[in-house]
Formats: sequence, C-alpha cells, structure tokens
Amino acid sequence: MILHLIRHTKVNIEPGVCYGQKDIELLETYPEELEVVKTNIADIKFDAHYSSPLTRAKTLATELFGDAVIFDDRLMELNFGDWEGKAWDEIKDPFLDVWMEDFVNKKCSNGESFVMLHQRVVQFLEELKALEHNHIAIVTHGGVIRTLQAIHKNIELKEAFNEAPAGFGEHIQLEF
Repeated sequence: MILHLIRHTKVNIEPGVCYGQKDIELLETYPEELEVVKTNIADIKFDAHYSSPLTRAKTLATELFGDAVIFDDRLMELNFGDWEGKAWDEIKDPFLDVWMEDFVNKKCSNGESFVMLHQRVVQFLEELKALEHNHIAIVTHGGVIRTLQAIHKNIELKEAFNEAPAGFGEHIQLEF
C-alpha cells in the first residue's frame, strides 16, 4: 500500500501564530498552488481518497477528488487547545514551558499531546491496511505527515521533528 500524503497549501495566517485545529482559510495564491498539486499527482490512479475535514485540507481535497473524498477527523492537525489562534510569543500559559520540554507526552492546555495525535493516526492507518488498496491519497497537515513518517521509518516520536517537513502543497509517498 502506498500512501500519497498531500499537505494542504499555504494558509492565510500571520507567521508565528499557533494554529492546529483552528479552521483558517487558504492564501490568495491557492489557485496557482492547486495547479502545481494537480500536476504532481496527475499520473496516479488512486483507489481511495481521504482528507482532514478542516477547511484548508477539505478545500484542496474536494478540488482534487470531488465527491470521492472521505473526511476523517483523525487526519486533523494537533489540537493546541487554549493556544489556538494566539501568537506563540504572547501565550502566557505557565504550562507552555512544560509542554515545550515534552510535547510528545504532555498535552497542550485543553488540547492534545503528540502521542494522542499519533494514536489516532495509528488507528486510521490500521484500518487502511485492512482495505487492501494500492494507492491512497491523503490530504492532511504537517503533524499527521510527520507522524506517518515516524511510523514508516520506525523512529521515536521525539525524532519526528528532525525529519524534513512536507512543505505546503507538497506530495510525498510512503509505502507500507
């Protein structure tokens, strides 16, 4: 089974703002970015199409695959809880430093830990394996992609952020 991971295109939010499950719009460059993604996957025949339901992924997935897309909450980005939509340097939560020291295991205030994101992605992946598809398109977010890369490479979650991140609108393949 080959997963074709497609990260959503660039988002319309100020740099340095914490966003995970905050639903934000895409940049005005979206039409051009969409064409690049279409070109990059044009020769692939997908057996199934999945996407995060957040607008930034849903918009791209719908443009690429129409009504064939299955939206799954497990493909959403990390939930940053109380920190969503705030500039990182303006977050006054005393727990921020604790989380920064161990983001893998510690939850954001009223949000998730990286382990929690990992658990939902593993559950999703196990269900996919049972379907016996060859090529699966997944439109999602950086955190989900890093998690799948860590699973694929069999590395610890704390090492996942040492891997090269998938850029906005980038398509990468992982074979399981």
